[in-house]
Amino acid sequence: MTYYTTTMDSPCGPLLCVVDESGAVVRIEFGNGRESQKTTERMQDAGIDVVEDPSRTADLRRQLGEYFAGERRDFDLRLAPEGTPFERSVWDELRKIPFGETRSYGEIAQAIGRPGAARAVGRANGANPIPIVVPCHRVIGSDGSLTGFGGGLEAKSRLLEIEGRRLPF
Repeated sequence: MTYYTTTMDSPCGPLLCVVDESGAVVRIEFGNGRESQKTTERMQDAGIDVVEDPSRTADLRRQLGEYFAGERRDFDLRLAPEGTPFERSVWDELRKIPFGETRSYGEIAQAIGRPGAARAVGRANGANPIPIVVPCHRVIGSDGSLTGFGGGLEAKSRLLEIEGRRLPF
């Protein structure tokens, strides 16, 4: 199996974009070069050939660029995230949260028919391999506070601002 990568700049810092051989998005990773290198090494350790190829990630990067420029609200990409059935159910629900809106972990748990699973939803949200496109940044605490985010709370806040949502600190 081969994955194709490219790093792009964004208002939230560098993003490592990863697609599979069919062009489906498998990962978007926040972070500097060192973090991206760790991600690449983990993929290689799992037996995946990793090739830097900007042409293979062009559609993903174009759509992300349009999103950051305020020109795109929804993504039209094939996705291939790897996760448990529970994680996938959470990620599917995240994709239903409208642009510019937020939900709490408890609301997501309720929506997937697991009302007592807010903490498990939080773990699945944190394990989301395709942030931004699968909008885990739209999930906040039940009191309206920003909570953990793989790209950092500043990035989460920035993404919500791009969507017209202003949150107090």
